[in-house]
Amino acid sequence: MPGRMWRDKAIRVMLVGAASTSILIVLLIFLFIGKEAVPFAVKPGLGELLGKNWIPVSFQRVSFGILPLVTGTLLVTTLATLMTIPFGVCAAVYIAEVASAWEREILKPFIELLAAIPSVVLGFFGLVVVVPLVKAIFGLPSGLNALSGSILLALMAIPTVISISEDAIRSVPESYKSASLALGASKLQTLWRVTVPAALSGIIAAVMLAVGRVIGETMAVMMVTGNSRLITFSPIQPVRTMTATIAAEMGEVEFGSEHYQALFCVGIILLLATYILTRIAQRTLKKYRMA
Repeated sequence: MPGRMWRDKAIRVMLVGAASTSILIVLLIFLFIGKEAVPFAVKPGLGELLGKNWIPVSFQRVSFGILPLVTGTLLVTTLATLMTIPFGVCAAVYIAEVASAWEREILKPFIELLAAIPSVVLGFFGLVVVVPLVKAIFGLPSGLNALSGSILLALMAIPTVISISEDAIRSVPESYKSASLALGASKLQTLWRVTVPAALSGIIAAVMLAVGRVIGETMAVMMVTGNSRLITFSPIQPVRTMTATIAAEMGEVEFGSEHYQALFCVGIILLLATYILTRIAQRTLKKYRMA
C-alpha cells in the first residue's frame, strides 16, 4: 500500500510538471522578447510607437509608428474572420448532420489536406489565382491588397473551424434531437435551434483557434497584401501586417539597434493581442457552459 501511494504521488508530480511546462515556456518567451524590447521603452520611449509612419531606415529621420501595421493586421484579420465563420460553421453542420456517409468519405480528406498545405504554397496560389481575380473583379491596377490576403487567410482557417466544429456538433447527445423532433420541430429547426446552440462552446473554440492562426500567419500575407505601410480600412488598398513586418525586416536589421528593439516591441504587441483573445474566448466559453 505505501508503495502504491508513492507511485501515485510520483505520477501526479510528473503530470503537474508536464502541465506546468507550457506556462514556463510562455513566461520565458515573454521574458526574452521583453528583455530585447525594454531598451526601446527607455529611449526613444513607447510614445514613438504611436506614430503614423513606420520608416525604420531614413537619411533624415527614422520613425517607428506602428499604427499602419496595427490597422493592416486588424483589417486583414477581421475580413478573414468574417469569411471563415459562415463558411466553416455551415460546412461543419452539413458534414455532421446532413451529408451521407460517402459524402463524408470524400469531403473529410480534402478538408484535412487543405489544412496541411504549407502557407507558402497557398501564397503562390494567391499570386497566380486570387490576386488576378481580385484585380479583374474590382478593376484595380493591382490585386495585391488586404482583400487578397484575407481570402488566403480564410482558406487557411476554414479547415480548422470545420474539423473542430464538426466534432462538437456530432458530440451533441442524440436525446436532444429526439426530444426536439418529438415536440414537433422540423429537422431544420432542430438543427439550428437545438444542435448548433448545444455545440456552441466547441464552435466558439474552433473560431478562436482559427483567428489565432490568422493573426499569426506571415508568409502568405507578406506575398499578397502589397506590403504598403498605409493607415487604411479599405479592403482594396495594399496593407502591411505586424507579422509580415517582423519577417521582412528582422533578417537585415542591425543587432541591438533601435530598429531591432522596435521589432521586438511589435512582437510583444502580437503576444498581448493573442493573450487578450484567449482570455475573451475563455470567458465566452465559461458563459455558455454556465448557461
